[in-house]
Amino acid sequence: MRHRRITITGLAASALLLAACSGTGKEESGAPTDTLDVTYAVITHSGPGDAFWDRVKSGAERAGDDYGVSAEYSADPDPSKQSELIDAAVADDVDGIVVSMANPDGLQDSIEAAVEAGVPVVTINSGYDQWADFGAITHIGQSETIAGREVGERLKEEGFSHILCVIQEAGNIALEERCAAVAETAGGTVENLQVDGTDENAVTSTITSKLQSDDSIDAVLTLGGQYGINAVAAVDQAGSDAQVATFDLSEDVINEIEDGNILFAVDQQPYVQGYLGVTTLYLKSINGNDVGGGQAINSGPAFITSDNADSVLEFAKNGTR
Repeated sequence: MRHRRITITGLAASALLLAACSGTGKEESGAPTDTLDVTYAVITHSGPGDAFWDRVKSGAERAGDDYGVSAEYSADPDPSKQSELIDAAVADDVDGIVVSMANPDGLQDSIEAAVEAGVPVVTINSGYDQWADFGAITHIGQSETIAGREVGERLKEEGFSHILCVIQEAGNIALEERCAAVAETAGGTVENLQVDGTDENAVTSTITSKLQSDDSIDAVLTLGGQYGINAVAAVDQAGSDAQVATFDLSEDVINEIEDGNILFAVDQQPYVQGYLGVTTLYLKSINGNDVGGGQAINSGPAFITSDNADSVLEFAKNGTR
């Protein structure tokens, strides 16, 4: 913003004019500009080395930097340990909590206790159907049912009849909902395959073995970007004609889309989930806002194909898409 010098007389006149225009006799003021001494805890169910959650973390930390507040990230894939992180955050008297709920039942008591203690809570990613019951302000993510149905319709249009839906986290209801929703609209057979998402070599070998044992599988759908890359390798190793599609993005996924090895990716914009999670708490702190109007805020789904992959590649290279 450019600043200009003005005379004292001009400043006084301007102030009088503003007061007259406001009709209140008081000088108008905008949002607070001073940084707040507040801390928000961002607590997810991420396992180590998960690129998706790195983007959530980056979004949350960028929001903290933008607003001049502290956004402290922690994660544990074990629901009981994630609950302990929530309890510890409340004990530390944080000013708000952003939390993902891959296992809502396992977190319910801790989230409700946080709300009861007066700590505002925003849920992200998983927990689309439970957040309101737990007392959260809003949920930021995508409806896995809507996303899964749209994926099923696309795969049906492509003519696939036997789809392998690869689940990388046992007990994650959001992933299970995706596969179930795909089955609603795909029209053919949708078969779930459980893999160990903490071991990418094991993911590749498990998919490879399945493809080698059943040559009727003509599509592999993974539920995380990095597992889409594993699926591409598995298709090659198995000598399969199956096509790959995936949820979530990375630079590698976009490159594979451009090379024709992945049909499409479903982007739920994890960076947005982290950024808006902290933003929602910040607005609650500075202005008492409850964002969302009692509804969830959808961050997806958006489909990335060969038609638009190049437009998001530069952001993927930055680690934000």
